[in-house]
Amino acid sequence: MSEGYTDVPATDAEAHAPGKCCGTIRETLSRVGDKWSILIVGTLKTAPLRFNALRRHIDGISQRMLTRTLRELERDGLVTRTVTPTTPPSVEYALTDLGHTLMEPVMALVAWTQDNYPQISKAQQRFDKRSKSK
Repeated sequence: MSEGYTDVPATDAEAHAPGKCCGTIRETLSRVGDKWSILIVGTLKTAPLRFNALRRHIDGISQRMLTRTLRELERDGLVTRTVTPTTPPSVEYALTDLGHTLMEPVMALVAWTQDNYPQISKAQQRFDKRSKSK
């Protein structure tokens, strides 16, 4: 690992110093670009949801992965976690204002994928055909 990429900068100026910025950008893109984060943010775009409702909406996510991803999104300021003191406690997750700003680029990426999927599919088929013949 490159030196300096995991250090937390003490000041804003340090955060934008050469060598530091790339690590921060890479870490943020990794988080907001992973499939579970995108699915969680997309699921929360219209209304807050309780943990189990989120889990039912996101096919294939484990309880552990949902918990871990929600924690990371909360740490990044994209999601809030509200605990209601009931028996058992009720926990609800919602997008923050910052989380809502993520929807525009995510939806642009979804639209790009939908528009270009036929070309991507054809390219994959050509590649697979070439790879099989070797």
